[in-house]
Amino acid sequence: ARHAARLAARHAARLAARHADGLADGPAPLSRILERTMTRRSVDPPRVRLRDVTMDDADMLDAWRSERGGFNDFGQAPDPINREALAKGPLRNERNGLLIVEVVADARPIGSVSWHREMYGPNPESSVLNFGIELLPDERGQGYGTEAQALLVDLLFETTPTYRVEASTDIDNIAEQRSLEKLGLHRDGVFRKVQFRAGAYHDLVVYSRLRDDPEMLASD
Repeated sequence: ARHAARLAARHAARLAARHADGLADGPAPLSRILERTMTRRSVDPPRVRLRDVTMDDADMLDAWRSERGGFNDFGQAPDPINREALAKGPLRNERNGLLIVEVVADARPIGSVSWHREMYGPNPESSVLNFGIELLPDERGQGYGTEAQALLVDLLFETTPTYRVEASTDIDNIAEQRSLEKLGLHRDGVFRKVQFRAGAYHDLVVYSRLRDDPEMLASD
């Protein structure tokens, strides 16, 4: 009971902080939020950063999606970026979102991160946020994905009341599994034959982090 009371108190404090930041009325400036979360980390200067999608990014994102392959190739045409929604503001809220990953040194966009809500019960407390990442093929294998996902997890806990964030990846995607494990996410288990791709059903490995888990490891 005392633990539940402490969690409720933390939740109320988070809501108050978000209201003070203006998040209750809409997205706050992303740079301000990320700057605050990064000051709590003892890490080397970041090589990548996250930023909001702009209208200038729409054609680029559509092109990236049209060239999907490997673990993201489901054999169907991807939906184009919603220009009408983008014209109204950032493509992010407490339910879902999309951000650009770019290299700090030259502001080069190299991919995107996203999240969406999953429900494990009818009440709001049973909702979690599932996140993912897509990097351009030439930018993989350099640790950028680990850094970007660390920033995203921090961002989701900073700007939403969610208690759990999770990610799933193909059981053969060893690189992403290693990336999530570097961040200290917990390997929850395997969803058997849950995803149909390339003419066959595939297993997905599920990872998670809870709000009161120990701090994530710094990426190397």
